[in-house]
Amino acid sequence: MSPEQVVVIGASGFGRECLDVLEAMAEAGSPVDVAGVVDDGPSELNLGRLAARGVAYLGTVDDWLVASEPMARYVLGIGRPQVRRRVAVRLDEAGARPFTAVHPSATFGSRVATGEGLVVCAGAAISTNARLGRHVHINPNATIGHDSVLRDFVSVNPGAVVSGEVIIRGGTLVGASATILQGLSVGEGTIVGAGSVVTRDVPDAAVVKGVPGQWDRT
Repeated sequence: MSPEQVVVIGASGFGRECLDVLEAMAEAGSPVDVAGVVDDGPSELNLGRLAARGVAYLGTVDDWLVASEPMARYVLGIGRPQVRRRVAVRLDEAGARPFTAVHPSATFGSRVATGEGLVVCAGAAISTNARLGRHVHINPNATIGHDSVLRDFVSVNPGAVVSGEVIIRGGTLVGASATILQGLSVGEGTIVGAGSVVTRDVPDAAVVKGVPGQWDRT
């Protein structure tokens, strides 16, 4: 079987972490091949970092959409949920198809449901009956508890803990080493600050800080 050609959208930090995930998948025997990286405005520093690892820069998103025939699958290597959502809409309208990238060292419990474009990084743990939406990002060593639901475009940053039966609505970012306690809900477009502990339900468009977590509207 020929390997699946996959393009990473985004040359910055998380985009290159997505490259790590795809390369680890290939090394573990998955039929995947990195075709290159697409970015509308990469810095010279990040272009140099791509060149140093032998990964081709394929131009802007529009360049790729015109030139790709047949069109490769794509992974959104964009950390900010709202930007990721905007780019996904653009790609969906063009008929591009997302690819789901899961590092071989990540662990999954039984009956986990996943949406297209999911990215799960090294050392992440997804427990039983979790549901992860489209273009969700689970960063290194993050934990998703049993029966939790993460809607589309949620980001869970490194080392964060989402306890069991938590609902996180779309476009929310959970910061590094933050904790959300069991059975709570977090509203749409919210930011849970790094190291915060969420002890009660959080509304939409909040910024949560501290232990226990407090917030103001964005």
